[in-house]
Amino acid sequence: MKAEYMEDCPEYLKDYLLNLKLIRDRADRTEEAYYIDLRTFLRYLKIKNKAVDKDTPFEEITIKDVPFSYIENFTLFDAYEYMNYLKEVRGNETATRARKTSALKQFYAFLCNKAKLLENNPLDNLELPKVKNKLPKYLSLEQSIELLKNIDSRYKERDFCIICLFLNCGMRLSELVALNLSDYSKDNRTLRLFGKGSKERIIYLNDACVEAVENYLKVRPQNAKDPDAMFISMQQKRIDKRRVQAIVEEMLKKAGLSNLGITTHKLRHTSATLMYQHGGVDPLVLKEVLGHKSIATTEIYTHLSNDNLKNAAEANPLAHQKIENNKDEK
Repeated sequence: MKAEYMEDCPEYLKDYLLNLKLIRDRADRTEEAYYIDLRTFLRYLKIKNKAVDKDTPFEEITIKDVPFSYIENFTLFDAYEYMNYLKEVRGNETATRARKTSALKQFYAFLCNKAKLLENNPLDNLELPKVKNKLPKYLSLEQSIELLKNIDSRYKERDFCIICLFLNCGMRLSELVALNLSDYSKDNRTLRLFGKGSKERIIYLNDACVEAVENYLKVRPQNAKDPDAMFISMQQKRIDKRRVQAIVEEMLKKAGLSNLGITTHKLRHTSATLMYQHGGVDPLVLKEVLGHKSIATTEIYTHLSNDNLKNAAEANPLAHQKIENNKDEK
C-alpha cells in the first residue's frame, strides 16, 4: 500500500524513498522520517529560489513541483547556508540538524551513485554538526521499584505488564506496541521483537516478566477487534504509541516521579543501566538484548554512577598512603 505522503513527492524523491523501502529494507516509519526531513529541504529550496509567496506558512509549502534543477544547482556552500537556516530560522537543535544533514547527504549519494541523475555529488565533503554525547536520563533501582509499586489504574494488569517489560527487557516503544500474542512463548519464556529495519530478535523473560504477562493475559479482552495484538486499548484495538506514553506518564505521576523527564525511551535507558550496573551484564550481551547494530551505541548506556566512580577511587591501592614525617627534621 502506497503511503499518502508519496503523493506530495516529486519523482526523484519517490525513487529514493522506494529505494529505502525495497532495496535497503528500511521500515515504514524510517521511510517516513526521511520524507519529513527531505520535505523540509525541498521547502527550503522553494523559499531560496523565490518560488513561493513569502507569506506562505512553511508547513503549507508543497514540494511536488520542486524542479530537479534546484537539486542540480545546489552547492556545498548552499548546504552550509541550509544548515544555518535550520539553526537560526527553524530553531533546530544540534542533534536534529545532524540528522537532517545526514539525510540530505544520503539523498545526494543516491542521486549520484545509484540513480545516476547527478554527474558529481556536491555534498561528498559536507561535514555533519558534531553532537555531544549526553548521558541518558534514567531511573535508579529504588525509583524503578517505586514506579512498579505504584501502578494503579482501571487496567492495572495491562499497565503493570507494559512497564515491567520496559524496565526488565529494554524494548523500544515501537517494539512493544507491535507485539502479537504469537510472539510470546510461555514454555520458552521468550518474546519475539521486531526492531529497527524490521530486524527480528528473541529476548528471554525473567520471572517478573512471565508473571506479569500471564496475569495480564488472564484479563485481556477476548473480543478484541485486533485478535492478534498483545496489548489492547479501551476501544478493543491494538494499543498505540500515544496511549502507552500516556500510561507511563500517569504511572510516573502516581509514583511521584513525574518531574524527572522520564519517557518510554528513558525506561529503555533505565533497563540497560540497571542490567549493567546491578546485574553486571557484559556490554556485548547488552548489545544483543537491546537490538543495537553497533557496540558504540550500547556504550552510552554503560555510563558509571557517582558511586561507581567513588568506589573506583577508593579501590586504588594507594588510596590510604600518607606522607611520612621526617624524623631527622629539626
